[in-house]
Amino acid sequence: MKDVRSKLKGTGVAIVTPFKKSGAIDFKAYEKVMNHIITGGCEFVVVLGTTGESPTVSREEKRDLISFSVEKNGGRLPLVVGIGGNSTSEVIDAIQHTSFKGVDAVLSVSPYYNKPQQEGIFRHFKAVSAESPVPVILYTVPGRTGSNIAAATTIRLSKECKNIIGIKEASGSIDQISQVLKNRPKDFLVLSGDDALTLSLLALGADGVISVVANVFPKEFSDMVRFGLRGDFKKARKIHFRLLDFINSLFADGSPAGVKAALEIKKLAGNHLRLPLVPANDTTYKLIQQLIRL
Repeated sequence: MKDVRSKLKGTGVAIVTPFKKSGAIDFKAYEKVMNHIITGGCEFVVVLGTTGESPTVSREEKRDLISFSVEKNGGRLPLVVGIGGNSTSEVIDAIQHTSFKGVDAVLSVSPYYNKPQQEGIFRHFKAVSAESPVPVILYTVPGRTGSNIAAATTIRLSKECKNIIGIKEASGSIDQISQVLKNRPKDFLVLSGDDALTLSLLALGADGVISVVANVFPKEFSDMVRFGLRGDFKKARKIHFRLLDFINSLFADGSPAGVKAALEIKKLAGNHLRLPLVPANDTTYKLIQQLIRL
């Protein structure tokens, strides 16, 4: 378990799922983006996260995408797979029907829409943890789910469920994240889920990030994270400020609309999303185009 934690520090990338104009998964573009991330020096890859449009990917497609990721990664980087939902039994069923060969951990989002109490969130993740054959990373992103994992619940899970090894924190609350960092067990990972806040969280003692922008600028962003982890905040700030406007532009029309626009501009993947998501509007697209060239 200790070795797994050490491999999941630094910059993880929530990789996009490229689609063809027809709506089918573009595996050729996916491999291209994955190689771009790996050669860019990032530490790990997260498959089928929110950025990967996982809610619109069928179970069969998820199986194929995981298998393809393992094959094309070839053991170069640790792989984390997103498996979450708002029905505990369905999440467990998905885990039971997933091949974890070549997979290092699961990223599991807080149950969405039905707004469980904190006790329900605790029991959900305790059940998921018990069924997962690989370590579990919690994911709180209340802006998307309407369901926040409170700091006290995170700490409780970290202490009572040995298979839960960390959290991707995208609550946007510095106070909440600080409470987790203050009270976590020594080896419990805290990963930023917000590119723009990553440097601030590293200064507080976070262990890294699961990033969107690193799909586009893997070297620059992972360099910033490494500088931050080493305490060289002068160098880290320089990169942070250089990328800040670009990061904000990626989320102007929601994610992954912005990052898919950027990947098309960089000629890495097509700018196609599955409904109900649609591409970034022309104004945002031109802004992203302008900022990429700076």
